Amino acid sequence: MRRFGKKRQSSILTQTMLDNAFDRRTFVIGTAMGGVGVLLAARMGYIAIAENEKYKLESESNRVNLSLIPPRRGWILDRNGAPLASNRADFRVDIIPDRTPDPDKTLEQLTRILSLDKNQAADVRKAFDDSPGFQPVEVASGLKYEQFAAVSVRLPDLPGVVPQRGFSRYYPTGPSVGHLIGYVGAANAEEFKEQDRNPLLVTPGYKIGKDGLEKQFEQELRGIPGGRRVEVTASGRIVRDLETREDIQGDPVQLTIDGPLQDYAARRIGLESGSVVVLDCESGDILCMASMPSFDPNSFSQGIGRVEYAMLSEDERVPLRNKVLKGLYPPGSTVKPMVSMSFLKAGLDPDESVFCGGGLRVGNRVFGCWNRRGHGMVNMAKGIYQSCDVYFYHFAQRIGMDPIAAMARTCGMGQQFDLPVASQFYGTVPDPAWKLKKYGREWQTFDTVNATIGQGYMLANPLQLAVMAGRLATGRHLAPNLLKKETTRFAKADFNEEHVRYVRQAMSDVVNGPGTAGRARLPIPDVMMAGKTGTAQVVGLNLSNGKSGPWKYRDHGLFIFFAPFDKPKYAGAVVIEHGGGSGAAYPIARDVMTFLFDPAKGMDALRSMEAQWGGTAQQRLDARYRAYAAAAGESVKPVPARDEDIFDQVEAEARIDARRQEEIAGETVRPRNDTQPHEDSPPPSSIIDPAPVATDAAAGVPTTTPGTGTPGPQ
Repeated sequence: MRRFGKKRQSSILTQTMLDNAFDRRTFVIGTAMGGVGVLLAARMGYIAIAENEKYKLESESNRVNLSLIPPRRGWILDRNGAPLASNRADFRVDIIPDRTPDPDKTLEQLTRILSLDKNQAADVRKAFDDSPGFQPVEVASGLKYEQFAAVSVRLPDLPGVVPQRGFSRYYPTGPSVGHLIGYVGAANAEEFKEQDRNPLLVTPGYKIGKDGLEKQFEQELRGIPGGRRVEVTASGRIVRDLETREDIQGDPVQLTIDGPLQDYAARRIGLESGSVVVLDCESGDILCMASMPSFDPNSFSQGIGRVEYAMLSEDERVPLRNKVLKGLYPPGSTVKPMVSMSFLKAGLDPDESVFCGGGLRVGNRVFGCWNRRGHGMVNMAKGIYQSCDVYFYHFAQRIGMDPIAAMARTCGMGQQFDLPVASQFYGTVPDPAWKLKKYGREWQTFDTVNATIGQGYMLANPLQLAVMAGRLATGRHLAPNLLKKETTRFAKADFNEEHVRYVRQAMSDVVNGPGTAGRARLPIPDVMMAGKTGTAQVVGLNLSNGKSGPWKYRDHGLFIFFAPFDKPKYAGAVVIEHGGGSGAAYPIARDVMTFLFDPAKGMDALRSMEAQWGGTAQQRLDARYRAYAAAAGESVKPVPARDEDIFDQVEAEARIDARRQEEIAGETVRPRNDTQPHEDSPPPSSIIDPAPVATDAAAGVPTTTPGTGTPGPQ
């Protein structure tokens, strides 16, 4: 019986069939293997022949390490070839975050090896955390060789750490040139991108100009990097040097600055806050541009710490602001010689006099003179050397503001000079057209009266005041320059020579005659200095009398000068912020000029003063930092991520201050006593009290009741 309905068939497997199947499979596999072999051989041949150079280089790179050698920056020199910014041999340690797998452990070891204090360690950690990763972070510089060697021998345990021998930027006179020269620092991410990701910018130890002349002349100072080839092991340890190509140092930049004078002027400012500018009357060379208090550019170049930054940023005297170029002040009575030139040009007889009884009624108010008892009969010369306000109040109304404004511009007021600086504030020379355009209001008589004594809307920086002194002294269109070059002959200004001689003599009498600055006489035989004092009021009478009380409420002190009187060689200006009057300014001018003509005598005077002040500017800054660091807690403000942010903020605050100065110009305050009387002059009487002030709402003009009081700036 069939169970499945169909007979089951079985196939027969023979030996021949097995042999044939094996042969087919062997052929396929062998063919495939042969093809692979041919491909491998072809690839090996291609690599060995066509790509030989490529893989030879890659093989070499595993054995040889190539690195850039940062170029030494060009020196910045003074007019005599002495360095204001140079380079010095340096041992330093950097760390590259991207190459540091365990930053906590590595930073802890470096802190111990280099003996960093807690503030330094915190600053390094903050910089490490803020770094983009590829950019080296400076741990310490200026190390002793023993510290450098201690890090070098531990490199296998310190991944990402780069000890280096090289050169660092050095500023011999420190804070004396901080605002003038600027400083250098590591490139930030934005600068790296702007320069097409130039590998030099992220080379450990390389720094670029960040501020001042270091930034303005970056390309000239940069130089050409060198290179170094070394043989290394697989772990990166150096076996031997193979080849070194030396770097090429950047070009030097020579300035017109007189280095010793710059340092002297900065130190002579002492405990005050202010600036000194000195020009060469023949060439226009800027011999000195000192702004104090300042910062130590050596600290910024090494990477300023949060404690030092907090100390500087919290100082009400704003040590981060360049007061020469970005400080704007009412020029006060320093404009009176310039105003006199405008009177003379308009045809006023200098012998025409006016009686000063202590004030002058203008409209419905009385403008007081600084001398309450008055000056009696006053002609132009006496108006200058006794700084009589009434003389200028009276004749300014006759002449009008337009001629005064035109003369101010001729003398350099409101002018921006062609200098290699990032920015400069150029102040205000007001006139009727300016006020109408800016405020939509008509010019008033009291505006002219205010401007004629250098208050109201009139603002200037110290460099402009120095140029004004130089143009009054020489009668030429003196223009300042900062780069050393051949002497420039300037065109004669539109001044009558007789007018120049008259005003120059009156300015000599300010110092050497019966004027307001007798203590400014030079202690040098046969050399007389001429000048003009000035005081600029900053707040109303309800806040301060201008000479005492909070520092920020005291008057500014100003002095413009030139010497020798009979053949001017030097001209300049001193501005002391909140110094309480011009008595804070002209002794500094006297000593600076003394140093120019007799350095030994000038230094003797300075040393005795510094002994009382607590040392030089650098020594005082260092001592202040130590005291601040000892008292600083955990609440110290952090340093901005970018150095540029620091100075951007400082400039923004300076612009706000300048706008505020302009905005409050129309408020009613009286002029101050801007003088320290000559020893033979009668003592000044007490200052006139202000009258009650009311506001004419319809006209928008401040008014006073009959009596005393003077509209002016705050």
